[in-house]
Amino acid sequence: MSNTFSRSFTALPEHIDANAHVNNAVWVRWMEELAACHWQQDAAPEHVEAYSWVVLRHEIDFRGNAREGAKVTGTTEILEGPRGARFERHFTFTDGDGRELVRAKTSWAMIDLASGRPARVPAEVAAPFMPPGA
Repeated sequence: MSNTFSRSFTALPEHIDANAHVNNAVWVRWMEELAACHWQQDAAPEHVEAYSWVVLRHEIDFRGNAREGAKVTGTTEILEGPRGARFERHFTFTDGDGRELVRAKTSWAMIDLASGRPARVPAEVAAPFMPPGA
């Protein structure tokens, strides 16, 4: 369990836009994949069955481009605990040389699947994702 999670992505032909680099919408999709994989990996199975997450806000800085065939590493990190139903995630995507291509901060709300409504994040749900010493 960790407050960080990373995985690699490869820019495929379908990810490339008219400017010959990864489309901005693809970066958002990759952020959602990172967050979902982190949740699936580190949350307790009963929490995965009871709750889901929706994005409330994305703040994204595009600092570089990735072209077809490029491999990038995406990392998500949670730096602080939840506030009510909200959790913030930070994302970075780097190229093979470690150069930062994309940086983002996103806000997510936890949804109780039984009611379909936002729910305050219980301490036991947040615990596996808290930074060391928090």
